[in-house]
Amino acid sequence: MTASVATDRAVVLRAARWVDVVTGEVHAPAVIVVRGQHIEAIDPAVEPEDATVLHLGDVTLLPGLMDMEINLFIGGPENPTGLPAPMHGVRDDPVYRSLRATVNARTTLLAGFTTVRNLGLMVKTGGYLLDVDLHRAIEQGWFPGPRIASAGHAITPTGGHLDPTMFQQLAPHIMPLSVEEGIANGVDQVRHAVRYQIKYGAQLIKISASGGVMSHSTAPGIQQYSDEELRAITDEAHRAGLKVAAHAHGDAGIRACIQAGVDCIEHGSLASDETIAMMVEHGTFLVPTSYLSEGLDVSKAPPALRAKAEQVFPQARRTLGKAIAAGVRIACGTDAPAVPHGDNAKELWALVDRGMTPAQALGAATVVSAELLGVEDRGRLAPGLLADIIAVPGDPTRDITVTQDVRFVMKDGAVYKNTAGG
Repeated sequence: MTASVATDRAVVLRAARWVDVVTGEVHAPAVIVVRGQHIEAIDPAVEPEDATVLHLGDVTLLPGLMDMEINLFIGGPENPTGLPAPMHGVRDDPVYRSLRATVNARTTLLAGFTTVRNLGLMVKTGGYLLDVDLHRAIEQGWFPGPRIASAGHAITPTGGHLDPTMFQQLAPHIMPLSVEEGIANGVDQVRHAVRYQIKYGAQLIKISASGGVMSHSTAPGIQQYSDEELRAITDEAHRAGLKVAAHAHGDAGIRACIQAGVDCIEHGSLASDETIAMMVEHGTFLVPTSYLSEGLDVSKAPPALRAKAEQVFPQARRTLGKAIAAGVRIACGTDAPAVPHGDNAKELWALVDRGMTPAQALGAATVVSAELLGVEDRGRLAPGLLADIIAVPGDPTRDITVTQDVRFVMKDGAVYKNTAGG
């Protein structure tokens, strides 16, 4: 795939409609002027005379979508339908993982997701922050992919959900892991782990605060880091200006994270009504990854993990409905490759199924995700913002599933996909 190159010459996108994701309003027709990497004008009275015009036809223009929980280094080419191969943790070296990530990055971009958070390496790397390097390579134009907010290594206690040895039940000493690779116990080690990720380019910190579903760690609801360790992590990250995202299914772990100042809860499956109210009060974001309930193929998982999924997923759907009704700030995230790379937009369907309007789901994948990232240069179609623009058939404010059929992708003013016309 060869992308067009953004130049100083204007490009005019003509389409049937565009959506203001802040208000949820659909405007027709759509005329968007792009110059260089930015949107210059929307529905201008006079169009530039030197413009290249792309007639995209009966489609709706949207800002590029965002996935706030993804792991580009696992899943993909060899396992396109779900979880990675069982022994990938000890079979695949960092070079092979990075090559795989280039394929998954391209797939994600062509699905209409122009910004993602790579939320925590959970593999042995020798201390290299592979996602930071992937971000650099994409930004330099070496290959196509979304913008990446990199978390470096997920920080987890020994035996925690994001301890890489816990996914395959490895015996002792099979895969030794260092503090630099995210295995950290006690206040001193968690500070060390956070500082290491920051030193080598992490843009946010990911931690494991409770048990998980697809690992042989503790029960999903069990708090894994102490209150003191959680406070130390957030203190180190916030002093450096970085946000903290916490994997947390269990109510106790979620509450401890909120009290420690964690910025974002991933999953939040077992949160009580009182904890949901705390999230609203503190302004804590939630990335529910709710399509996992339907999209994660657990048929080949060990019986103990299937049992956890059967327990957690129905409760997670109910919890998300309560969080939506309560007004929690909810951003879109898939946990891909648990949901296959490229199927990211199915999370928007899940958000609607649990109680959002289609317009709210679009907001979760655009303006709310931009808020979570702390960026103001994207997430809407407006003059002066980055020209991250996608096109889908029909009207996504009425039928959210059309976001699964992306016909046009522009990022930074360069066209990466166009099956709509023009």
